[in-house]
Amino acid sequence: MTLLEIKDLTQLFSGICAVSELNLNLEQRELVGLIGPNGAGKTTVFNLVSGFYQPTHGQILFQGRNLARIKPHRISALGIARTFQNIRLWKDMSVLDNILVAQHYQLGYGLGSLFFRTPRYLKRERDIRHRALELLEIFKIDKFAGEKPGNLPYGMQRKVEIVRALSSGPKLLLLDEPAAGLQSTDVTELITLIQWIFDQFDLSIWMIEHQMKVVMSLCSRISVIDFGRLIARGTPAEIQQNPEVIKAYLGDDQL
Repeated sequence: MTLLEIKDLTQLFSGICAVSELNLNLEQRELVGLIGPNGAGKTTVFNLVSGFYQPTHGQILFQGRNLARIKPHRISALGIARTFQNIRLWKDMSVLDNILVAQHYQLGYGLGSLFFRTPRYLKRERDIRHRALELLEIFKIDKFAGEKPGNLPYGMQRKVEIVRALSSGPKLLLLDEPAAGLQSTDVTELITLIQWIFDQFDLSIWMIEHQMKVVMSLCSRISVIDFGRLIARGTPAEIQQNPEVIKAYLGDDQL
């Protein structure tokens, strides 16, 4: 069943075409990849899907609903969460508070409940705190709950960012270069972690990644874009043998 459908998606920046007439589908319970050279438009696609950009043309349908003109926080509430190529954690907040903030749209109480500390307010605060601590324990980082993210190793910060995204209960998780900046041992651990998340959580995962070891190990399907255009899609084996993909990466040792 189709979860996300992208139709003729086009994005212009000052006359420059970053994404051109892109058509892609993502089914429920899929782990798929999006690859391409630097500047191909991959992160722009994720920014469009998550509401940070509004498309110049085309549609983005999530469970049949058009996401155009919907703000990022509302898209998150609909069930799309993401991480970023450059980790974006609130450095002055604890790890636990970073997770709690991501659940704010689920609170379900107004300013009156907050001001008077009503039973509804107290229950919801207990619930989201319990959920946050539960996730930290599942991912074996509960001992860092009171730490500030900046005090943690880079690989651990990446894990905290993924946990924060998962805390909103997404149906679709967008991972933008999750292996960026990681050491080889951390990359191996990341592959295991992403596979475990896919197996244990009821969601789909769409990932951008330059490290082919990650993409080829995890993804059942891969789409390739170059200069904002789709040039190939298929299984990892098909993508590795595709002449257009090889040409797009000519001089790059990734493939």
